[in-house]
Amino acid sequence: MPAALADIAAVLVFVAAGRRSHDVGGDVVIGTLEVAAPFLLALGLGWLAARAWRHPYELGTGAVVWVVTVVVGMLLRRTIFDRGAAASFVLVATLVTGALLIGWRAVAGRFSRR
Repeated sequence: MPAALADIAAVLVFVAAGRRSHDVGGDVVIGTLEVAAPFLLALGLGWLAARAWRHPYELGTGAVVWVVTVVVGMLLRRTIFDRGAAASFVLVATLVTGALLIGWRAVAGRFSRR
C-alpha cells in the first residue's frame, strides 16, 4: 500500500509541477485531477502488468510501471481525454515520471539496505 501511494503521489507531483510551470489557472485540485486522470488510470494498469504488489520496491517493477504509465497514459490522454500529446510533452513526461517512479524506489532500496 505505501508503494502504491508513492506512485500516485509521483504522478500527482508530475502533473502539479507541469501545471505550475505553465501557470495554468482554474481550480488547482480539480485541474490537477483532470490532467492526472489518464496517467492515474495507466498507473493502475502498470501495477497490474507488473504485478507490483508482489515486489513493489524493486527497480524492475518500477520500470514496468513507468513504461505502462507513460505509454497508456499518453494514449488515453490523446484518445479518450481528447488532449494533446506534443512530442516535447511526451519527452518531458517520460523523463520526469521515470525519475519519480524509479527514483523513489532507488532511494528506498538504498536506505533499506543499511
